[in-house]
Amino acid sequence: METTHKLSAIRALRPAWNKGRIVGQKRPLKPKHVWAIRVRLELAENYRDLALFNMAIDSKLRGCDLVKMKVVDIMASGQIKERASVLQSKTQKSVRFEISEGTRASVGKWMEDELMVGSEYLWPGRFHERLHISTRQYARIVRDWVTSIGLEASAYGT
Repeated sequence: METTHKLSAIRALRPAWNKGRIVGQKRPLKPKHVWAIRVRLELAENYRDLALFNMAIDSKLRGCDLVKMKVVDIMASGQIKERASVLQSKTQKSVRFEISEGTRASVGKWMEDELMVGSEYLWPGRFHERLHISTRQYARIVRDWVTSIGLEASAYGT
């Protein structure tokens, strides 16, 4: 006589990946938050992050498009353009935006940095295999900006 035992399916009860997280579109930074971050970056003399933050605010591009920006997108004959055009990777549409005077000044300071010598990308990576910073690295930078002014990092983005 053959007996078979029916075992109930055993599943590991793992919490959902997004439990307790804010999913979907994040709240935009308020003008007072933008100025607080700018002041902190200026006082710290962090020119790359200041230029990156200002360009993110001016362009309103997605992070993936922002990190892929090239020097030729914003510079012509040694001058930073007043208007720039970037092709979005998601929509394949060209987006034109104005680069404010403050952003041009911060990008100008960043362009003087020794890391930028011979760089094709505006936000170069530290290693030769990586041509530009990753979107994940950009997300960590944004998180640091937001937490530096005392806000909840998961609730805000650029």
